[in-house]
Order: sequence, then C-alpha cells, then structure tokens
Amino acid sequence: MNTVVYIGIDVHKDTYALSSFLFSTNSIFGQSTIASKSELVKKYVTRIQKEYPDFDVLCGYEAGPTGYGLYRDLERYGIPCVIMAPTTLPKASGDRVKNDRLDSQYLSKQLAFGTYSAVHVPTATDAAVKNFTRLRNTRKTALKKAKQNLLSFLLLVGRAYPESGSYWTLKHYAWLRKQEFRVPVEQETFNEYLQEVFDQQEKVDRYDAKIEEIAAQDEYRKQVTKLRCFRGIDTHTALSLITEISDFNRFASAQQFSSFLGLVPSEDSSGKRERRGTITKAGNSRIRLLLVEAANSTLRSSMYGKKSKRLLARQNGHEADVIAYADRANRRLHKVYNHLVSRGVLSNKAKIAAARELSCFVWGMMTSNIEGRIVKATKQ
Repeated sequence: MNTVVYIGIDVHKDTYALSSFLFSTNSIFGQSTIASKSELVKKYVTRIQKEYPDFDVLCGYEAGPTGYGLYRDLERYGIPCVIMAPTTLPKASGDRVKNDRLDSQYLSKQLAFGTYSAVHVPTATDAAVKNFTRLRNTRKTALKKAKQNLLSFLLLVGRAYPESGSYWTLKHYAWLRKQEFRVPVEQETFNEYLQEVFDQQEKVDRYDAKIEEIAAQDEYRKQVTKLRCFRGIDTHTALSLITEISDFNRFASAQQFSSFLGLVPSEDSSGKRERRGTITKAGNSRIRLLLVEAANSTLRSSMYGKKSKRLLARQNGHEADVIAYADRANRRLHKVYNHLVSRGVLSNKAKIAAARELSCFVWGMMTSNIEGRIVKATKQ
C-alpha cells in the first residue's frame, strides 16, 4: 500500500505557499513559495513525485475568493486535489504567529489527519450559469437602489406620488414621465435618476430573458420545470437553486440540506436544559434568501384556493404525483406558518420556519424522494 504525501497550498492572488507532509514520519518538507500559476504547482508536485516515486500525492487548499481555477487545472493535470471548507478546519487557540508558510504547513497536516470537510466543486457549466444568475441579482439590487434614489429625490423636492396605489405600476410610471421642473439643472437631475431606473430595469429584463433561455436547455430543463411546480418558485429561483447546489444527492436527508442552508435553529443545551436560538445562517446565504422569498410568495397565496393561470401553466404536463407533491408543499407551508403565528411566534420567525419546510420539499423533489416523510417544523 502506497504512502501519501500531503501537499498543503496556501492560495493567494499573487503567490502560492506550499508544504508537504508525511504522516508516517510526522515530518514537513519541501516548503516553497511560488507565483500563483497552476503550472508551477504542477512542477512542484512533479518534483515531489520524483523524490518519492512509490508515494501517492494529494493536494489541498482552503476555499476562498480565488474560486475553483487551481482545482480544475490540477484535475486536468491528473493531480488529486480537494478544496477544504474553512469553517470545518480546527482552529488552535493562542496562535500569535501567522504567515503563509505556517498556513501551508497547517493545511498539509489537516489534509493528512482528515480534519476537514471537502467543498463540493460544481461543473464548469454550473459555475458559469451560477455566476450569471448572481450577476442578475447584482443588477436587481442596483435597480432597487436606483428606485430608492429617485423616490428620495422626489420627496426632497416635494413631489410625493399623490395616489394611494403601489409604486412602479404603469400608472406610477405615467406620473413620473409627466414631472417637470422650472430649474433646468433640477430637471436634468430628475431625468438622470429616472433614466438610471430605466437602464437598470432593461438590464434585469435582458438577464431574465437569458436565464429563461438557459433554463430551457436540455441540461437544466427537466429540473427547472419540476421546481417551477412549487408556488413561489419561478425560473430564476429554480435555476439558481440547481446551479448553486449542483448535486442534491450529496445531502443524505432533507434535514441535512436545511442545515447546510443555515435554516435550522442554533442550540445551546446542557444537561436537562434545552435552549434553541435563531437560525445558524451557515452555508449558502444566497439560496437561503431565495427560499425565504419563495416561502413569502407562497404564503401570500391561498392554502386551498384556485390556482393561478401561471401556476397551472407551469404544472401542465407533469406527472400527477409531482403536482400533488408541490400542492402538498403549499398546504404544509401555510399550516406551519398559521400554527406558529397562533402560538404567538413572530411573523418573520414563522416565515423562516416555512422556508425551512420549503427547503425540505425542494430536496425531496430534486432527489425523487417525493414520498418521503416531511420534516416537522422545528420548535421556535
């Protein structure tokens, strides 16, 4: 049986620090700092393999802002590599010296001891689509800010919308277009604020159209259409869920999936005392937010009422059990929310519990476990 040389890599934008570790001798060697180029890492590994021809190698580095580039390059070179989740690495208390060399030594040891959890690496296509859906979210945030800026300006100059209806309707936009100011520079300021709203809205619409196009591709169409059977989940949310998670089967249960999203309560219990706090907010914050928004949208609909034409169109053509499962999710979310609110739980907390329930249903749909036991709402 071959011995393994564990190579820890402390990854930065400009440099990589590398250290090798042998578990059998508990020794660190081959410390080196190189430019942040994958081919230089390959040369380093090749040199280690020449020095230890009968040994296997395993590289590892912490997940961070540099993404998956090094991992994919090493994979292409045929060099085994894992990306370690930073939150799962043990941290020694009292450390007062920290540098790249020591960090690479630390990573090589944790790699050897197995005291880490590996980050799931999505396919190149999933990663690219995920980045595009995140770009759409960035523009959506910019649109929201542009609207806030325009409304703040109008309030400042005493031009409040006189109607009691909602903002950003056709009627509201018609009112905006009629606004005129006597001072030329003030008119120009208004025009710029309004044009920024139009520009950002055009970008969001363009990105949404592209997302619809991507979701219709063979690689995503089946999963997207199944998720769209849920009330509150349309194309953008469905595609985001699929590309952010990539492989739902890596979670053994619905509870594990909810825990990954940080939708389960934190706990501080000891002996006979049992105390649960707010949700952990661990894991993927973007998916957590999307599921909370989807749950809110679901709760705005009726529990048993007539389905909208849009929902009927989304569910059209699917198997009866898939549609029944999505309808069961709607009823379940309403029951959980109503039950918690009736007990005096704050509405926002009850909505988080509903989002947790929705995450369990999503996991079931994506793993074809639609007949599985539905997780009960965790006590708030």
